[in-house]
Amino acid sequence: MQFEKSERIVSLDVFRGLTIAAMILVNNPGSWSNVYGPLRHADWHGLNLADLVFPLFLFIVGVSVALSFGRRLEVGERKRQLYVKILRRSLILFSLGLFLNAFPEFDIATLRIPGVLQRISVCYLATAVIFLNTHWKAQLVWAAGLLLVYWAAMEFIPLPGGAAGLYEKGNNLTNWIDGRLLAGHMWAQSKTWDPEGILSTIPAVSTALSGVQAGKWLRSGGTPMEKMRGMLAAGAAAVAAGSLWSILMPINKSLWTGSYCVLTAGLASICLGIIYYLVDVRGWKRWAQPALVFGRNAIAVYVLAGVTARLLYVIKVPGGGGTAITLKSWIYWNLFTSWLEGPNASLAFSLAFIAVMYICMLPL
Repeated sequence: MQFEKSERIVSLDVFRGLTIAAMILVNNPGSWSNVYGPLRHADWHGLNLADLVFPLFLFIVGVSVALSFGRRLEVGERKRQLYVKILRRSLILFSLGLFLNAFPEFDIATLRIPGVLQRISVCYLATAVIFLNTHWKAQLVWAAGLLLVYWAAMEFIPLPGGAAGLYEKGNNLTNWIDGRLLAGHMWAQSKTWDPEGILSTIPAVSTALSGVQAGKWLRSGGTPMEKMRGMLAAGAAAVAAGSLWSILMPINKSLWTGSYCVLTAGLASICLGIIYYLVDVRGWKRWAQPALVFGRNAIAVYVLAGVTARLLYVIKVPGGGGTAITLKSWIYWNLFTSWLEGPNASLAFSLAFIAVMYICMLPL
């Protein structure tokens, strides 16, 4: 999410840029059959490096809300004006998400309604409205309350004709609701449930609200070192709490379980604290220039990467034996597997893809 540049904390842009780069890396391997383990999403329960990217970005959305709208409220900007801007940005994000899901076929009958940008849109809208109408203690109550409501629903509401407290793939309350309300408009790989589904968006709002607390802490009157230490301490506490909660509620990205939410929020706080120390406290910014290019154009580069990735599959070129292959396959086999093998070739393709996106973003 991009906001006005006033009161900009450079480390937040760097963190956002690194997160977007990681998202593009995870989404665009040269070959899905040759991917290093940490760059794969966990099959169901568990946590890989790839599973950290999305919650980190939602955490950043919350930090940005606190920084941007906190300043606006202080200078006396009217809430009605802010609501209009919030709604407009949310609708733009949601529409961009639908566009990416539809591109290039634009088949409305099978259009996937949920998605990454759609979830960001909903979380941003809810988080911004809560922020504008509550103080920090109430925001903490909201964050904890959403997690507890979701946990209670998963634990105690039984599936029709089934049991409660299920966390099996395709056999749980969240997936059941998706299957009834989003039938025919879900993730193509699963068809019967969606990793950015309806009920699991509730705890995702809590992830963004945790970022709000970090943003308010960054705007506080403490010294830079106190802010850094506070983020590291809060992050460590959240990681410990999420790990303990996982004994009762498994860590699961697709369900966005409470343990996953708290654990990843803690890791996000630690990451931001470290980057804040390096960039804003120590002033080491030269290394972060590529991340700044992505961080200040995050949504633009995400959409461009999504469109480009789909075009690489749609465009066909002549292959061996007179058959046609995708442009992505041609590039991968001719430019990467010719000198690298297995996961190394796949990773090199991903890094080259990021480099191309970086070049495209430089003019912005």
